[in-house]
Amino acid sequence: MAKQRQLISNGNPMEAVVGFSRAVRVGSFIAVGGTAPVDQNGNTVGVGDVFLQTRQCIEIIKTALEDAGSGLQDIVRTRVILTDIDNWKEAIEARKLYCLTARPVDTIMAVDRFVNPEWLVEIEVDAVTTD
Repeated sequence: MAKQRQLISNGNPMEAVVGFSRAVRVGSFIAVGGTAPVDQNGNTVGVGDVFLQTRQCIEIIKTALEDAGSGLQDIVRTRVILTDIDNWKEAIEARKLYCLTARPVDTIMAVDRFVNPEWLVEIEVDAVTTD
């Protein structure tokens, strides 16, 4: 029997243009794609502040997981992607506020830049629900 595929949207108009979802759930597995630090209007939150940007990314992820019938407690992997690897401590200070209970595996890496130069961080997560 095929597993049901659930697409999770957060209303970003680029989802339809580019062909992506905020998250996808297949069975008990949920993948949340690269999440940028933006508000409902697409404006960057916390310009110049990695800690605030990381918190905004995780808040968006939290909502996506909840929309998929899950939550932060089900995260098994995080990927913190930075434009400056020297900002890793600030990003992890924010990440751990949300992940201390789940204690997922983690990858921290740097890239040259994101689509929006105001973004200092993007985060991806994978989760597995137990329901």
